[in-house]
Amino acid sequence: MPASLTIQLVNNSTTPNISAFITGLAMQHSMRRVFVLPSGELYFPENPPAGQILQPLTQNPAIPLGAPGNKVTVTIPQIAGGRIWFSAEKPLVFLRNPGGPGGGAALVEPSVLNPTDLNAATDFCFMEFTLNNDQLFANISYVDFVPRLPVALTLRTKGGQVQHVSGMAPDGLERAAQKLKEQAHKDGRPWDKLAVVKDGRTLRVLSPTHGNAVGASFDGYYEPLVEEVWNKYAEGQSISASAPVHHDEGEKKKQHRLSSLLSGLLKSKAANGNAQEPDQHHHPQHHHQQCMLSINTQAAPGVVSGCVEAKSGHLVIGGEAFKKPTTADILGCNSGPFTTGPSPKRNAIIPRLAAAFQRSCITSVMEHPSLPETFYRCDPTNHYCRVVHECNLDGKGYAFAYDDVQPDGGDDQSGKVNAGDPEVFIVAVGGQGAYVGDRMP
Repeated sequence: MPASLTIQLVNNSTTPNISAFITGLAMQHSMRRVFVLPSGELYFPENPPAGQILQPLTQNPAIPLGAPGNKVTVTIPQIAGGRIWFSAEKPLVFLRNPGGPGGGAALVEPSVLNPTDLNAATDFCFMEFTLNNDQLFANISYVDFVPRLPVALTLRTKGGQVQHVSGMAPDGLERAAQKLKEQAHKDGRPWDKLAVVKDGRTLRVLSPTHGNAVGASFDGYYEPLVEEVWNKYAEGQSISASAPVHHDEGEKKKQHRLSSLLSGLLKSKAANGNAQEPDQHHHPQHHHQQCMLSINTQAAPGVVSGCVEAKSGHLVIGGEAFKKPTTADILGCNSGPFTTGPSPKRNAIIPRLAAAFQRSCITSVMEHPSLPETFYRCDPTNHYCRVVHECNLDGKGYAFAYDDVQPDGGDDQSGKVNAGDPEVFIVAVGGQGAYVGDRMP
C-alpha cells in the first residue's frame, strides 16, 4: 500500500462556490490532527496555550472546487478517521483547542447540533475514509444527518475493478423531508421535526438519535418492540404456527422432498387398497421447540443462540446477558446493553443484535443478520433509516452506526468502497449526473 494516494474532488453541483476540507489523524506524524492544503502540503494545527480555547486556524485549509463540472486533484497521506468536508457558498470554520493527539491541537469540527456553532446555518456535508497500510476504506454517512449536498464515491483498483456508491440525486433531501412528513401524519411521531429549515428551505434532516436537539422526542418509541421481543423469546415459549421457523434454502428443499415422498407413499397405498382410515382417537404428538434468537457473529464464536431467562429476565445469547434496551440505546447503538467491552464474543453479538432492533426484524426473523427485505417492515421502526435508503439511488448509505451488518455474501447497505490496491478514487459532490452501477463516470 502506498504512503499516499492521489484523489479527485469533483464539483457536480450547480454553484461555483464549493469548498472542500480534508481532515484526519496523520498516521505517519504521531497521529496529529492534520489538514491537506490546496497545495498538497500538510497543515498541523498548532496546540494553543493551555486555557485558550476556540482559537482560529493559522492557515486557510479550504480547497476551492471551481466551476460546476470542475475536477481538483489532491494527494492525501495515510490518514485514520479521515473526513472530506464540503460546503456551499461559504467556507466552514474549524477552531483549535489545547491538548490534541500527538502534541498538536484538538480540532473543533462543524456541528449540526449546536445552534450557536459558526457553521449551523451553512450548507455542508462530509464523507469518511481511512487510508492505511492495508487498504483505502471510504463511505458516505447519514448517521448524524442527511445533508443538502449529496456525495458519491467511485473507486477503481489497479486490477480494474470498479466500485461505485451513488448517493442521492440533487433533490434527495427534499424527498427525504417529504417522506418523513408523511410518516409523521401516519403515526403521530415527530419525524417531520427532524427537518432543519433555514430561509424557507430544508437545510438538513437530523437523525432521530439527535431529535431532542430540535424538539423531536422519541422517548418510549421502541419499548413496545422490546416487550414483544422479550415475550417471543421468553424461556419456555415455543415456536407457534403463527411464527414459523425461517429455514435456509437447503432445509426448505429437504422438507419439500420429504413431503413429496410421504405423499407418494400414501397415494401408493390408496391405489393398492391398503390405505387405513385415520384414527379418530389419535392425536399427533407435538414437539415444543423453544423459540430461540440466533446470531451469526461472523467471527470465531460462530452462530450463538439464546432466549430470555425466566430467573434473570435477561436475553442471554451465547452466554452473554443483555438487559432490555431503551429507545435511546437502540437509536444510538452504543449505550445500555449495546456498550462494548472486553468480551470478543459480546462485541461480535452487539452490532448484529442492535441492527436487528433498529431494523425491527428481530421478531419476524429468528436468525440474524437477515436479508434487506425484512428491514423496516413493521412499527415501531426507524423510518429515518428506511427513508434514507429509499432516497439513495442505489439504496446504500450508513443510516445508523451498524448499517454495515449484513448476512455473509449479502448486499452492502452501508455505502462503502474499499480496496488494498486503489488506483483512482473520485469523490463527487452535488448529485448532478448521479448514476447507479459499478462503472467509472
